[in-house]
Amino acid sequence: MIKLSRRKFIRLLGATGTVSALGTLGVTLGGCSGKPGAGPRVVVVGGGFGGATCAKYLRRFNPSIQVTLVERNASFVTCPFSNTVLGGLQDMDSIQHSYDALRMQHGVKVLQDQVTAIDPAGNRVTLQGGGELEYDRLVVSPGIDFRWDSIEGLDESTSDTIPHAWKAGPQTITLRSQLETMADGGVVIIAPPDNPFRCPPGPYERASLIVNYLKTYKPRSKLLILDAKDKFSKQGLFMQAWEQLYPGMIEWVKGSDGGKIYRVDAANRTLHPEIGDPVTADVINFIPPQQAGAIVHAAGLVNADGWCPVDQRTFASTLQPNIHVIGDASIAGKMPKSGFAANSQAKVCAAAIVSELGGTAMPDPSYVNTCYSLVAPDYGISVAAVYRLQDGKIVKVEGSGGVSPMDVPAEYRRDEARYARGWYQSITQDAFG
Repeated sequence: MIKLSRRKFIRLLGATGTVSALGTLGVTLGGCSGKPGAGPRVVVVGGGFGGATCAKYLRRFNPSIQVTLVERNASFVTCPFSNTVLGGLQDMDSIQHSYDALRMQHGVKVLQDQVTAIDPAGNRVTLQGGGELEYDRLVVSPGIDFRWDSIEGLDESTSDTIPHAWKAGPQTITLRSQLETMADGGVVIIAPPDNPFRCPPGPYERASLIVNYLKTYKPRSKLLILDAKDKFSKQGLFMQAWEQLYPGMIEWVKGSDGGKIYRVDAANRTLHPEIGDPVTADVINFIPPQQAGAIVHAAGLVNADGWCPVDQRTFASTLQPNIHVIGDASIAGKMPKSGFAANSQAKVCAAAIVSELGGTAMPDPSYVNTCYSLVAPDYGISVAAVYRLQDGKIVKVEGSGGVSPMDVPAEYRRDEARYARGWYQSITQDAFG
């Protein structure tokens, strides 16, 4: 009964969890004509899971609000399911999403441009293409950027040789191409960073799906994970799956045993760990340490650690007025940095802005997150949780969600793989549809 209850919970999150954060908010969704509003002006910077969802739900909650989404790309390529592209299970088109529905169905004005400066005192942003936008409220969802100076020998140019592919798009194509051209018997290294970083289980799903490809087409090859950490998300589940599916093909080295890298030699595809000898590989996927996206640094929205402190009830910046920060860039209590978390935070933020602009009290919010990982095309594992506000901090609701159980039949893993695909369709539809 415990396992069955959990499976029902996971299925519910996969299908409808993207709106569950609003259940306790008591927000009534208004109709939307698809035409721009004539009320208060809200500018949203960044069109990922956080920004796109927030723009859409601002209009759904109050169609009179004028919502402008500024995004430099014509479409969004999701990090979720980008590992399936690296593993040869899907193509890039399958993880690319346009903003047409936001424009035509929800009345969001979408500008393909880039914000180069934020003026908190003047309530305006400057656009790279020229001109400024004034706002009554600003929502910034900039995602992550990399600490290029944190590792000796590492800079942005080295990602041409040892791609990170932690922002899906051209880097994904580069890494996939390297895997395709690598000879059978080659060695692949994945080097995940220390916490905090985007998508904690992501490197280990990536390792799984890359090795799934290698097992089929280059079976003499191996993959080495040089990890800056001594433990990782869903570790027991991943390691059990690796032993079952890919015996002898994946080796994980924890940070205290030589996994932590202090120097990179991109030209020679060599990594220098703090303990032990340098390690060379045919393909290296080095994922740098991370911080909030660049735009928030210049605007004075980050703390000394490079992330954005916010009121975790409303996601209003604690450093600048009339600005909210959501998604990976924000400090959101116990919530991980994930697409689902950003989607949940976006709705809470939208409800907070609508309540504040309307002069009404905002009910206590709740937040949700679920994360699926594919270890093979028909083998899925997951973690899920519900969060609430306690003493101003987002904390996990004890007993909510949980991780996939160990030692279950193959049918259970196949079901979770199916739920993972359903989750992806649901969340992308919710954010971009």
